[in-house]
Amino acid sequence: MGNTKRLSVNGPIGVFDSGYGGLTILKGIRQLMPEYDYIYLGDNARAPYGTRSFEIVYEFTLQAVNKLFNLGCPLIILGCNTASAKALRSIQQINLPKIDPIRRVLGVIRPTAESIGSMTKSRHVGVLGTIGTIKSESYPIEIKKLFPDITVTGQACPMWVPMVEYNEFNNEGADYFVQKYIYELLEKDPTIDTIILGCTHYPLLINKIKKYTPQNVRLVSQGDYVAESLRDYLNRHTEMDVRCTKGGTCLFLTTESVDKFEESASIFLGQEKIKVQSISLE
Repeated sequence: MGNTKRLSVNGPIGVFDSGYGGLTILKGIRQLMPEYDYIYLGDNARAPYGTRSFEIVYEFTLQAVNKLFNLGCPLIILGCNTASAKALRSIQQINLPKIDPIRRVLGVIRPTAESIGSMTKSRHVGVLGTIGTIKSESYPIEIKKLFPDITVTGQACPMWVPMVEYNEFNNEGADYFVQKYIYELLEKDPTIDTIILGCTHYPLLINKIKKYTPQNVRLVSQGDYVAESLRDYLNRHTEMDVRCTKGGTCLFLTTESVDKFEESASIFLGQEKIKVQSISLE
């Protein structure tokens, strides 16, 4: 931590995820703001984080944040719901003041929560997420802060991330688990009219999710809202914006094998050639 460059740092925007799901966040951000430089860091060797304890997620996420800071990032987006739920607040309150009070770490839960108020008419919202995200109650807590009148119901979907990671999400077998969790959520609260896809992997399941979601229920995918929130943040914080370099580049880092990352990343990004390097966080 001591060798982190302080104060005058200029560099790329960092995006971190435990696996590949954060690539859907990165994709949304780059589509809206292609002129910036980015570094994407995936802790693929230790993914998934969804079932891990608060302490371990915090420890791993802090390692990634320090790595991105040492690579010159003035601003980091935790493009991971589990890291945002279990580690963001501690890093913001405990670690950032010691590391560098001018740098920033932001999450994906707050921007999504902010967008909900104008969407739901019934004021009943559902959240589909990993076990860790649902157990943390981060979405109900954030939404209640902003919109006390909204009722939030969560449903864990433990099989969805593995289906995406193993490229099984288009197979017929995936339908059973997609239908199962959506029906369980709507059984808990049939008046839900808006569902947050509270995991960055879930946009890849969107066609199957739509298939089993009633037409009157709105689905909220995070990529667009996080991107818009980040652009708004940089417009309001010009002192941070000038420190985010703008060369239109993107570097991908993984704690797993480069070949495996390239193969899986193409599922999320839909592009063939990306620049990937293997790194260690420990």
